[in-house]
Amino acid sequence: MVDEKESLSPFRSFLFPHIFRSFRMAIQPSRLAVAFAALTAICLTGWLMDLNPTVIVTDGATEIDLYVVSARQFPTLLDAPSPSRNRVGMFTTLWHFGGVQFHAALDAIFRFDASGFVASIIRCAKAIAWAFRYHTLYSVIFFSVVLVALSLAGGAICRMGAIEFARGDRPGLGRACRFAGRKFTSLIATPVAPLVIALLLGLPIIVLGALGNIPYAGELIAGLLLPLALVLAPFIVVVLIGAAAGLSLMFPAIAYEDSDFFDAISRSFSNVYAKPWRMGFYTLTAALYGAVCYLFVRFFAFLLLWVTRGFLQVGLSNEKLRAIWPEPVFDNLLGTAAAAPEVWSLWLAAFLIRVWVLVVIGLLVSFLLSFYFSAGTIIYDLMRNRVDGTPLDEVYEAPEETARGSDSMVDLAPGTLPNQAAGQASRTSE
Repeated sequence: MVDEKESLSPFRSFLFPHIFRSFRMAIQPSRLAVAFAALTAICLTGWLMDLNPTVIVTDGATEIDLYVVSARQFPTLLDAPSPSRNRVGMFTTLWHFGGVQFHAALDAIFRFDASGFVASIIRCAKAIAWAFRYHTLYSVIFFSVVLVALSLAGGAICRMGAIEFARGDRPGLGRACRFAGRKFTSLIATPVAPLVIALLLGLPIIVLGALGNIPYAGELIAGLLLPLALVLAPFIVVVLIGAAAGLSLMFPAIAYEDSDFFDAISRSFSNVYAKPWRMGFYTLTAALYGAVCYLFVRFFAFLLLWVTRGFLQVGLSNEKLRAIWPEPVFDNLLGTAAAAPEVWSLWLAAFLIRVWVLVVIGLLVSFLLSFYFSAGTIIYDLMRNRVDGTPLDEVYEAPEETARGSDSMVDLAPGTLPNQAAGQASRTSE
């Protein structure tokens, strides 16, 4: 029974402090392991596909850099003769560009520069548009792998977060992964469906634009039928805004409700449009807190590498250590790459050390993924409490999920409160 003094406390009405539990949830080894597995699958796929480098580098600038600067002049700039032109891998290009934009957005958050933060997001959107337009086959294959890996990881992390946040229990890794596997279709379809809906709504506008190419009559048709485009455009805008603002709520909706992708999209859109200011406040709080947590974890990773290298330096000669391990700095954990050692043993040692440093960096990125899904899980629970009045401790479990005996908890049907579940348990034991 809840303490009467606690229930009368005025601070009980504030739910946003729950968001500060995201770090403790995200840093747990089981969630980091799931995120790291997804990141490993993505990176291995990208590195294998990079064996065939396709991105042109002109005078030190990659295709992405040229496209972001001027999308209209991009073909001309790319075809212009240049004395220094070579090719690099697509994944490597996207990884470095994404890293630069992420840290630019992080800097904008701490400077409270909304325009800078939005500009970084726009540049990332342009980079994805460039990838699909000029490297279509690569993008379809690579981003399909990204979608599958992040959907499964997100489903498992959100399920673990939902049960822990609602019940105070920590489900096993196997149980969460089985849930993600069972909801695989819904997890894959949820982030894609809004884009498909927007595309279908925009198809008549695309056809209208194609008709506009007809000599003389085309522009007249486009002018006469423009009201049709103006009628469809608001629906497209509503779908895109709902998808962008509610993306972080879609996987948690599946995790809490055990629902299909249509219900998850409907719930996320409903929460966003019912209380947009509250949703924005929760998102901003999570972003600021996540940025601070990321800097803390990155500083810990830097100290980990710096201390390890420092103790190696006590027993290893400086010349050999510099050859196999560049000194890490906070802004560049890999360190400034030097020329590859000519001695095979030094080269192999440098390669192995680089792999282990990449593992540390991978865990840092895994924390970001885990934090994103964990924070989204908490925000979804807070939003549905404010919008629908759903208790924070309500989460649905399918009968087959607990039948495996992974947890000794009573299944809750949708709308069943914990005290009702306790009554069901007592009647069952009788």
